[in-house]
Amino acid sequence: MPLGTLDRSPPPFFKQGPSALSKLVVFSALSLFMMVADTRFDIMNPLRAVVATALYPVQWLALQPIRAVIGSSEYLTSVSQANSNSDEARKKLALQSLRAGQVEQLLYENNRLRKLLELRGQLTTSVTAAEVLYDAADPYTRKVVIDKGLTHGIELGSPVLDESGVLGQVTRVHPLVSEVTLVIDRELAIPVLNVRTGARSVAYGEPSAVAGQAGGGLELRFMGSNSDVQQGDLLTTSGVDGVYPPGLPVAKISRIERRAESAFAKIYCTPQALVEGARYVMVVAPVSNQVPPRPDPAVVKPPAKKGPAK
Repeated sequence: MPLGTLDRSPPPFFKQGPSALSKLVVFSALSLFMMVADTRFDIMNPLRAVVATALYPVQWLALQPIRAVIGSSEYLTSVSQANSNSDEARKKLALQSLRAGQVEQLLYENNRLRKLLELRGQLTTSVTAAEVLYDAADPYTRKVVIDKGLTHGIELGSPVLDESGVLGQVTRVHPLVSEVTLVIDRELAIPVLNVRTGARSVAYGEPSAVAGQAGGGLELRFMGSNSDVQQGDLLTTSGVDGVYPPGLPVAKISRIERRAESAFAKIYCTPQALVEGARYVMVVAPVSNQVPPRPDPAVVKPPAKKGPAK
């Protein structure tokens, strides 16, 4: 059968309503009318509001996975940034505390030495920031372990301080970690200076509870009963031992016991450093490393003995 004789019109069963061309023309004209009317009279705003309200739950559900991913990423970034900022702030605070702790010592020295003409400049100390890892395993000592060692330039005997004052001294150095003996350990002694009076003494660790302080403290020994000490006096490092830089806060006098039967007073002190919960510390190079070595003594030849005069 020739193709031209085929009936291409749809069967009567599918003929419903107007033709497709008629629908296209009608809906195109309606669209143009609605666009023009909306531009001139804003008649579609209520319809837009209704459609937006109806579609909001669908949009909200569709955006939740994306918001969850973005929120978790921002949370992790914020926590990491906050930790980094906190660590940097603590390190800067500890460094500023090291510098500010020398103010009292400088004022005391200026009052006594301002009339002198030649003074040796104050030693500059190099510091290394470290983090406390854990307490030492020995239950009979008060020591902590920090995350810096020989590979980081830590030396045996280096002073250790936090943002409040002297924390202790490095007593054992390993390649990657170091052991720090706290100021309240009974084996540690620090030469101190009373800022108010200028009197020098030695503070010894006292790990037992002192004046209601569970973490222990320090004790000034061999101080006479008539010594000029008062509760609240600030004790700083004197710098005479060649280890600690002068002017670092060590402790404050918390209790004084004067007994008639003893020639010495019992003076208890509260450490300025956070001996129980320090996390970030500064390791200071010993002062002895900055003092120039002694010059070699000149070899003086003994004078030749003169013979008897002839």
